[in-house]
Amino acid sequence: MTREWVTVLGLILITVSILLFVAAALHDFAARTVPNGLALALALTGLAARAIDHTLIAGVIAGAVVFALAAFCWRRGWMGGGDVKLMGAGAIAVPPGDVMNFILVMSVVGALLGVVYLIGRALPAPPSSRRPTSLPARALRIEWWRLHRGGPLPYACAIAAGGLFVLF
Repeated sequence: MTREWVTVLGLILITVSILLFVAAALHDFAARTVPNGLALALALTGLAARAIDHTLIAGVIAGAVVFALAAFCWRRGWMGGGDVKLMGAGAIAVPPGDVMNFILVMSVVGALLGVVYLIGRALPAPPSSRRPTSLPARALRIEWWRLHRGGPLPYACAIAAGGLFVLF
């Protein structure tokens, strides 16, 4: 393959990875699940990208280590299974030298998300008794409902933020 095609293919794989991160975050926000297919597609896209930039072994090792540490957290009940798979796939999708940045940004955004949800639980109910018609207002109403029932955080949003930070 010529150098130009490798560059174009690399850019396509980065774009697909970004779209998969965004799709996982949106799905987790809406349904509090991360489909296995999205994590698998992200891992396969990452494997292709790592093969192109000749860091396949390092990428697989980074993904396996992140997955193993996240699986330990899942076994302790600290994380959801979809988040574990997405983190492992994300660690493959980002360049091996940027995995620590991925984890750092993901952790900071996750902590901020947790603070927002803790503050949100203390807020009173919105005064409107009518059902909202706009999509953002309906999403906020659903989130308020989830908050006050102790629902889980959409942590895939934090994972996606880490991936987007590194890939952009």
